[in-house]
Amino acid sequence: MPINSNPSTILQFTIWSQQNLILLKHHSFCFMASTPGILSDWPWKPLGTFKYLVLAPFVIRSWYGMLVKDESERDLTAFLILPFLVWRMLHNQIWITLSRHRTAKGNSRILHKGIEFDQVDRETNWDDQILFNGLLYYLGNCTFSGASRLPLWRTDGDQWSFCIIGYTEHFITIFSIPDIILITILPLSRNLLLVAVTHPFAEHVSYFVLFAIPMLTLVFTNTLSMITLFGYVTYIDFMDNMGHCNFEIIPKWLFSIFPPLKYFMYTPSFHSLHHTQFRTNYCLYMPFYDYIYGTIDKNSDELHDSALKREEETPDVVHLTHLTTPKSIYHLRLGFSSLASKPYQPKWYLFFIWPLTAFSMILTWICARTFILEENRLDKLKLQTWVIPKYNFQYSLQSQKLSINRMIEKAILDADKKGVKVLSLGLMNQGEDLNIYGGLYVSKHPKLKVKVVDGSSLAVAVVLNSIPKGTTQVLLRGKLTKVACTLALKLCHQGIKVATMHKDDYMRLKNLFNRSETNLTNLIIEQSCTQKIWLVGDELSEKEQLHAPKGTLFIPYSQFPPKRYRKDCSYYCTPAMLIPSSLENVHSCEDWLPRRVMSAWRIAGIVHSLEGWNEHECNYTMNDIDKDWDVLMETWENMMDWAGWTMFGDYVQYASSSWPLFFEYVNHT
Repeated sequence: MPINSNPSTILQFTIWSQQNLILLKHHSFCFMASTPGILSDWPWKPLGTFKYLVLAPFVIRSWYGMLVKDESERDLTAFLILPFLVWRMLHNQIWITLSRHRTAKGNSRILHKGIEFDQVDRETNWDDQILFNGLLYYLGNCTFSGASRLPLWRTDGDQWSFCIIGYTEHFITIFSIPDIILITILPLSRNLLLVAVTHPFAEHVSYFVLFAIPMLTLVFTNTLSMITLFGYVTYIDFMDNMGHCNFEIIPKWLFSIFPPLKYFMYTPSFHSLHHTQFRTNYCLYMPFYDYIYGTIDKNSDELHDSALKREEETPDVVHLTHLTTPKSIYHLRLGFSSLASKPYQPKWYLFFIWPLTAFSMILTWICARTFILEENRLDKLKLQTWVIPKYNFQYSLQSQKLSINRMIEKAILDADKKGVKVLSLGLMNQGEDLNIYGGLYVSKHPKLKVKVVDGSSLAVAVVLNSIPKGTTQVLLRGKLTKVACTLALKLCHQGIKVATMHKDDYMRLKNLFNRSETNLTNLIIEQSCTQKIWLVGDELSEKEQLHAPKGTLFIPYSQFPPKRYRKDCSYYCTPAMLIPSSLENVHSCEDWLPRRVMSAWRIAGIVHSLEGWNEHECNYTMNDIDKDWDVLMETWENMMDWAGWTMFGDYVQYASSSWPLFFEYVNHT
């Protein structure tokens, strides 16, 4: 029999529920903090990515009833639960993307605290709490008559829901969580840079019971409506995400116009003090009770003002890259963190969100503005990665080259205006056909203060030092870029024979060698392809790979890795190196590279800034290869700690010097 919907009865029931749940939540938290057991993990953890199938019976039942049954038997509420869960995931993802983008920019940022791969791995299950809530929504819809066939709006219930929310949500949170649990659990399970909620399973059970009090009250009094239910949960998600976004979004003038609002709405900076000071600012969403009981942090207003005044940071080094495939947007740091934390590989399940993929492509076409992807620090050096919103296929279209060049040029001029010291060009942003390896912009703007670096010298050095010791001849196949030509020139100088498969490549290299007065005896043309070491670049075909003898080692010199057609051969990754452990806030992979591995073209910009070199490295010019390698080894050696050595010590091989090749570690991982 439903409870009377009289307002006083509703509040009495709420108070009674609150008094009993305080003890329940206290014991559940103490249990998890002292002896974490089976309730720490989600029940569907063994299912992996198939965990969403636990909702399948309920979804089929609700949609079948909506599509097949008579109108009088249809339940619109059950039908809308699935779309609402999708909305909650999208809502959370929007906040994650916005938070990471604003944190990388630096303006209005509250805390400068980076995250690493281990934290990303812990937080990959942030959507489990939405899945768990969905199960309970369906069970409640099937069990309680007051939770099924809800009206769109009910005035008698909605006007009291706000009173119940204001009384229960925050009062319970303050006094039901022991201080020791706040200190030991919450700071470890939430990070201000990732707004997703990633608490243990038992803790989510406790949270759901607490936050469900207002809705259960309306369910038992038959006064719940769909707007109240979905609006209430969306409000909780919004406030929770806002409180953990790590940038201040609430303007100061809002509290000046309406001063009482300060006591009924918290700010991101207000809640950040709860995670840094622990014993202050306990209130969720409404600071009213913190002011009453004296738990307000005295620095709340000061931090709010300083966060609002914080301006966008100026980096020392900018790496300018671009999107690769339409689905690569999900693998960015601003996209899905679980995908971004692993080397890029196409995922079959991304096909099912093709409308979102199409929307992202339209959005990048409309906006067409370079955006900041991530921010890192190497000691005192500030690094940023900027992204040109263009895809690989667009770089090959003649109609797009003018637009792309304008965007790259604008990015260089913006970096120059901001005081950036070095800008490195990544992927296809330094193509010979596009901008003559970046030389187009330097010749057009000779007074540039920012140094444009294409990184070709370091890429050549990495490839040269990755060739096995004792090699007497190699085969060079692929598009003859500046890197490829320099590789052939250096190898011939070292007495290593360089073979080509096609006469056009041979003649181009021959003309280059004649101009440089290089001995031509080490440059040969050969169709038999007996060499076991292949230096390969773009335009390497499957047919050419099939001509390689068994056991061939393919070493790419290009920005993009070759497609692997041979299982009986070995493939190195593109020129790259392991980064020092002192490089902070690294929690995403650079394209297809392993974790904490960076491309040679990107490292070249960092070294250029560390050494204070005052010249460009673009156009057809090249730095001294040996000097670049020696400087890099010395610089990296000074920054690599003992932990960094032991991490890849089992994977490295040694060159003629005593320095271990990071390149070997990259390929073995």
